[in-house]
Amino acid sequence: MSERTTKFRVAQVAPTIFPVPPKDHGGTERVIHDLSVALGRLGVEVTLFAASDSATDVTLVGNLPSLAALEAEHGTVPPSIPAVLEAARLEDLRERLDGFDIVHCHGEFFHAVLMGERRRHSLTTIHWRVDELDRKLFFARFPDLPVAAISAAQEDGIPMSNRAGIVHHGIERDRYAFSPKPEGYLAFVGRMTDQKRPDRAIRVARAAARPIRLAGTVDVGNPLYFDREVRPLLSETAVYVGPLGDRDKGTLLAGAEALLFPIDWPEPFGLVMIEAMACGTPVIAWRRGSVPEIVEDGVTGFIVESEEEAVAALRRIGSIDRAGVRRRFEERFTADRMAEGYLALYSRMLGC
Repeated sequence: MSERTTKFRVAQVAPTIFPVPPKDHGGTERVIHDLSVALGRLGVEVTLFAASDSATDVTLVGNLPSLAALEAEHGTVPPSIPAVLEAARLEDLRERLDGFDIVHCHGEFFHAVLMGERRRHSLTTIHWRVDELDRKLFFARFPDLPVAAISAAQEDGIPMSNRAGIVHHGIERDRYAFSPKPEGYLAFVGRMTDQKRPDRAIRVARAAARPIRLAGTVDVGNPLYFDREVRPLLSETAVYVGPLGDRDKGTLLAGAEALLFPIDWPEPFGLVMIEAMACGTPVIAWRRGSVPEIVEDGVTGFIVESEEEAVAALRRIGSIDRAGVRRRFEERFTADRMAEGYLALYSRMLGC
């Protein structure tokens, strides 16, 4: 790669809901943080537009706190607050727009208007499904907005005119330690929602006569699901431990015999799968969305289509080489590999 391509000036524009990195959440803000830091290691000049309560090693622009911080301080906030935070973030970007070669946005919708004629030198990563009506309308109005898919499954829902390439997520290589000897329980990590199906994970563990530990936040968009579908299934052998930060999540995943990923929606990526792999923990996942791209059946876990198949897979879980799982994580899903993928897209967009 040439001298020029290693000195791009790149803006990373984060959503306003959580700080970067998030405290007890995974997903979007974690990926943005790891990408920003890894791009810096490649010589890219990175400026992060994010909430003021973010704590990152790159240059930060952001005058207002995250929605999560405001809710922690004030309790319930007016429903207009997210729009105010979004407007403030985009104003921060507008004032500095000429200072970047590439503007990489990790939100949706309004930044496309701000970019105007510079859309061809912008990149949008959508960390959600793209097959619903709001995204279809958005793509129809902005056919010249380059969009990077986080999986081939997600890219299927992106119009050809918007497709800029596919870059799988990655995480810092040393965030989670390899664990050769699990403790005999199963793990579930994710939002307590009908998309992630923790109830299904508990039933699989019960049928396989395994204890299970469940971690994650109660989904604010579907708060009754936990009380109706999950809480009645909890017991001495099916324990909900709540949301976890990186250290506690790493401990949970490292000690698990397997991670259950029983999703019931077209998962665009599924970050916890590669977090488990970083620990050497195999993944038993339902064949939905990105799963066949992330889990290598028989190598890093098993892909199943029912609770019965998941129970059968658990009987074979000892055949998975945990050192091999960690090795495949290092080969495919580190933050450095992700940064190299995005840098290749930036270079192509700028004709370098």
